[in-house]
Amino acid sequence: MSEAGYFDILKLAMPETMLALAALAVLFVDLGIMRQAEGKFRRMVAALVTGVSCLVAIFWMHQVRQETGPGFLSGMLVVDPLTQFVKQAVLVLTLFTAWVSIDSSFTDHTGEYFALLLLATLGMMFLVSSENLLMIFISLELLSLVLYILTAFNKRNLKSAEAALKYLLFGRMAAAFTRFGLSLIGGLTGSMELRPIAAALKGKGRVPLLGAAVVMTVIGFGFKIAAVPFHLWAPDAYEGAPTPSAALIAAGSKVASFFILAKVMMLGFAGAEGNGAWRAFASGWVPLLAVVSVFSMLLGNLAAIAQSNVKRLLAYSAIAHGGYALLGVLTDNRQGVAALVYYVVTYALTVLGAFGVVSAVEERTGEARLSDFAGLCRRAPLLSFCMMIFMLSLAGIPPLAGFFGKFYVFTAAVNAQPKNLGLLWLVIFAIAMSAVSLYYYLQVLKQIYIVPSAAAAPAIKPSAPFQVAVVLVASGVLVLGCAPNLLIGPLSAAIQAAGF
Repeated sequence: MSEAGYFDILKLAMPETMLALAALAVLFVDLGIMRQAEGKFRRMVAALVTGVSCLVAIFWMHQVRQETGPGFLSGMLVVDPLTQFVKQAVLVLTLFTAWVSIDSSFTDHTGEYFALLLLATLGMMFLVSSENLLMIFISLELLSLVLYILTAFNKRNLKSAEAALKYLLFGRMAAAFTRFGLSLIGGLTGSMELRPIAAALKGKGRVPLLGAAVVMTVIGFGFKIAAVPFHLWAPDAYEGAPTPSAALIAAGSKVASFFILAKVMMLGFAGAEGNGAWRAFASGWVPLLAVVSVFSMLLGNLAAIAQSNVKRLLAYSAIAHGGYALLGVLTDNRQGVAALVYYVVTYALTVLGAFGVVSAVEERTGEARLSDFAGLCRRAPLLSFCMMIFMLSLAGIPPLAGFFGKFYVFTAAVNAQPKNLGLLWLVIFAIAMSAVSLYYYLQVLKQIYIVPSAAAAPAIKPSAPFQVAVVLVASGVLVLGCAPNLLIGPLSAAIQAAGF
C-alpha cells in the first residue's frame, strides 16, 4: 500500500489513535509524575486526561466528516454516519464512567485502571466500525480481555477475583463458539465481509451447516449481551467487579455488542431470517432470538425480585433489558435499527448513572445491599433524586428516556410483519414483564424514601465533580425522555445516510 494509503487509514482511524495515545499519556502522567500524589488527586487528573481525549475524539468526528466506500479494506474499517454516531455515544459513556470513578478508592493503580478504560473503549470503537468477521472477532477479544482485567481490579476483594474467573471461563467458552460459528460462515460463503456473505447465502436455501453457524454465532453474542441462557456470569461479575468497572460492562459494552449483533444478523445473515410471527414460524435466526428474548425477560425480571444486593438486582435487570432490546434486532428493518440504538444508548446512560449512585453508597458502607440505601434521601438528597430518575426510567415510566426506548422497540416489533401481526405476541409478553419490573425498582425507592436509616448509618458526602457527573447523567435521561427527537432525529438521518 502506498504512503498516501496509510495516511488515509490513519486519518480514518484518528479517533481510535487518540484514545491509544491517551492511554499511554495516562500511564506516563500517573506513573512518571503523579506517583507520590494523593490518591483522589491522581484519579481526578487521570479522569481529566481520559475525558479530554474522549471530547477531542468526538470533536474530530464532528469536524472532519469522513466516509468509506463499499469494500474498503475488506470491511475492516467502516466509517459512515451511523458508526460515527454509535462511537460518539460510546465515548460519552466512557467519559462519564471516568468521571464517576473519581471517588472510588478500590485501587492504587490509578494509571493502569484509566488506561484499561480507554483500551476497552478502543475495542468498542473498532468493533462498531467493522463489517469483517475477522476484525469483529479481534475487536471482541480486545474488549473482553480488558473487561476481565477490570473485573478483577479490586485485589483486596475476593469476590472480584471470583467474578473475574467466572467471567473469564464463560468468556473463553463463548469465544470458542463464536470463532467456530464465524469460521463456518467464512467456509460456507468464501467471504469474511458481511454484505458479500449475505449475497452468497441467498442462493443456498436451508443448509444445515448454516443453521449450525447461526446457532454458534448467537451463543457467542448472547454471552456478550448477557442473554439467557448465556447470562450466568453477569450477576457475579456485576456484584464482584469494582462498581465503575461494572458500570462500563453494563453501559458501553452493551451498546457496542448490541450494535454489532444487529449488523451481523441484519447484514450478514440477510435472507436467513425465518419468521417469528404468531402461528407463522419459519426456521431462521428471528425465531431463535425471539425465544432467547422471552427467556431473558422472564428470568431476568423474576430473579431480580429476589435480590437483596442492588448490584445483583441491576445485573438481572440488565438481562431483562437485553430481552427487550432484542426486539429491535428482530424487526430486521431500518425502524428497528433506530429503535435499538435509541434503546441501548438511553439504557446505558441510565444504568451508568444508577451504578454511580451505588458507587457512592458502597464507598461509604462497603456494601451495596438494599438495606444500605435506607434513608438515603436524608443522607444524600441530590443523589436520591437522581436515583429515582434512574429507577423509574429503567421501569419505563414516562416522560423519562426508558419509556420512549421501550415504546420505539415495541412499535418497531409490531410493525415488523403486519400481515401476521408482526411480533405482537412478544410485545404483549414484554409489556407484562415490564409491569413485573416495576416492583423491584420500587423496592429500591422504598428503601431510599420510606425506610428510615439506622442510627449508625454513615453520611454520604461525594465530591463535587462526582455529583456533577451524576446530575448531568440524570438530566440527560430526563431531557431525552421529554424530547426524544434530540436523539432519534439525528439517528434516523445517520441510518438513512449509511444505507443500513
